Amino acid sequence: MKQEKHIHKYDNNGKRICCSLEEKIDLKTPPPIVHTKDDGHDHDHDHEHNHEGGLKTYLAAITSFVLLIAGVAMDYYDVAFFTGWIRPVWYVAAYIPVGFPVIKEAFLALSKGEIFTEFFLMSIATIGAFAINEYPEGVAVMLFYAVGELFQSAAVKRAKNNIKALLDVRPKIANVFKSGTYSSVVPEEVVIGDRIQIKVGEKIPLDGILLSDKASLNTAALTGESKPQQLNQGETVLAGSINMESVIEVETTKLFNDSSVARILHLVQEATSKKAKTELLIRRLAKIYTPIVTYLAIAICFLPFFFVDDYVFRDWLYRALIFLVISCPCALVISIPLGYFGGLGAASKNGILFKGATFMDKLKEVNTMVMDKTGTVTKGVFKIKDIKIIGDYQKDDFMRMLLAIESKSTHPIAKAIMEYSIQGNLPEAKDIKEIAGKGLAGTVDGKQLAVGNKKLMTQFGINTPSEIDAIVESIVLVGIDNQFAGYVTIADEMKEDAKETIAAFSKVGITNIMMLSGDKDSITQKVASDLGISNAKGGLLPEDKLAEVELLKKDPSNVVAFIGDGINDAPVLAASDVGIAMGAMGSDVAIETADIIIQTDQPSKVVTGIKIAKSTQSIIWQNIYLAFAVKILVLIGGAFGLATMWQAVFADVGVALLAILNAVRLQRMEWK
Repeated sequence: MKQEKHIHKYDNNGKRICCSLEEKIDLKTPPPIVHTKDDGHDHDHDHEHNHEGGLKTYLAAITSFVLLIAGVAMDYYDVAFFTGWIRPVWYVAAYIPVGFPVIKEAFLALSKGEIFTEFFLMSIATIGAFAINEYPEGVAVMLFYAVGELFQSAAVKRAKNNIKALLDVRPKIANVFKSGTYSSVVPEEVVIGDRIQIKVGEKIPLDGILLSDKASLNTAALTGESKPQQLNQGETVLAGSINMESVIEVETTKLFNDSSVARILHLVQEATSKKAKTELLIRRLAKIYTPIVTYLAIAICFLPFFFVDDYVFRDWLYRALIFLVISCPCALVISIPLGYFGGLGAASKNGILFKGATFMDKLKEVNTMVMDKTGTVTKGVFKIKDIKIIGDYQKDDFMRMLLAIESKSTHPIAKAIMEYSIQGNLPEAKDIKEIAGKGLAGTVDGKQLAVGNKKLMTQFGINTPSEIDAIVESIVLVGIDNQFAGYVTIADEMKEDAKETIAAFSKVGITNIMMLSGDKDSITQKVASDLGISNAKGGLLPEDKLAEVELLKKDPSNVVAFIGDGINDAPVLAASDVGIAMGAMGSDVAIETADIIIQTDQPSKVVTGIKIAKSTQSIIWQNIYLAFAVKILVLIGGAFGLATMWQAVFADVGVALLAILNAVRLQRMEWK
């Protein structure tokens, strides 16, 4: 199956330059699921194979290390047989397990015309060390390089495991009610409208509506929040949540491939595929300084012949080889991308998905934050805010009659009113008439009711007080027997962390905050005022939002991020420097268009994302400064004969290991 998807193109600075359409394989199709049922395979054998593969990863380094230590020990104790041809052959045997893969990579690079790579330098330096009989140093340089690669692989695997944690929340089975009983099937076979049962401790396999009275769900894998989520009948449940308390039933509303988890699998898998601007800069820099240092090493080896009276070729060759080892960019090539892996992993643990490291770099530069209202800072769910009764009616009697009328409507506001809890059964509503664009009319307990807006009141000749004209929220007016009886205000509920998010923006460098909404301007202004946002505009169409953002971008000093969740936000998400989508309840179009996905739908996670991006960049530059500082010191020492091959090993591989440990810190930090 194919679909059209927006593909964004970028210039060398990571700036989006156009938006085109391209046919892609359906992003919503997840990779194959490994079923828990018996599939005829010998799983114990598979486990042994995996274990064996892991051992093979370290076998080369272990073999080389054992042979090197044994050789150094025999050198130290002057073992009788460890002389003549045996000694170099021994060290060659120690060198081959770790050296052969590097030499092979060097030849592959040479075949592609890439001469000045770290593989070439490591090969020349270590083979040169053998040529001047410095066998232990030659093996040690390559061994420590291999150990550094193993450290990198382990750390990257840890970061990838954090990023792919969302993949693990996909359930393997669904219990579907069919033909009077529940049967277990794979989630792909479940269709919309099926009733599924989830036992305590099981994962919800598909998105749906809760049929049971209530449920307690652990959504930590999706949202990063440890506190269980309490849901009532009729509320939305998301695939990947774990049922905590009692057996529940859910009516599915989406196919498995369209579930909240499945639709982001592709984004997760590609989260590390794009290269960040800084990383590309380092690779370009390496291509410049590596040949320069190589030529300098050649000069160090041969030029002193013309200027030094006691020139000894072996001594100057040794200095040149040290130069080559120090010049190796492996410390940078390893530590910088690893820094991004660490940052992406830390972000994913907090429910933030970056579609590439480029957007991590860009997010830390953002100084202008533009946001939608509904679904971004508000929950997008109507709730009764206030009930005002005029006359002698008791609140329960008033609401009982109102609920009886609204129970006959499917309007979102009617649904919000129906959530009001009242004891006992509702009276029967008769002669219900829906008056288009105005409301409902009918009879309850022998009383004539008109429920709707001011136009409906006017139609029935009911006078309304002037105070209702000042109310900006949605309002439901109630007339009983042609007399105004009161009203109910309905408002979108604010997200718990919305206000603290706006306050925290200034602390992370956001100097300009703006709210753009399609909701009516009076409501938008009130929400903005409650949050402390001074610049807000409501009643906007998608093209109006786009025009506002493009106007902001005309000022080159503005780096604009936009937070949204709806289909109508997609054009602005694409046009902004950084598009941020609410992932749990956001539309597919918004999620696919955005650069960053907030899985928890919490705006405060944007602040967390900025902090992680800035810390990631800080650690990367720490690694760069550390690598260059140590390299330059040892480089100078090597040129003047003050540094040994062992010091060169520390300058390169040692710094790489320190940089790796520094980058791993990102995944261990606590982010608030």
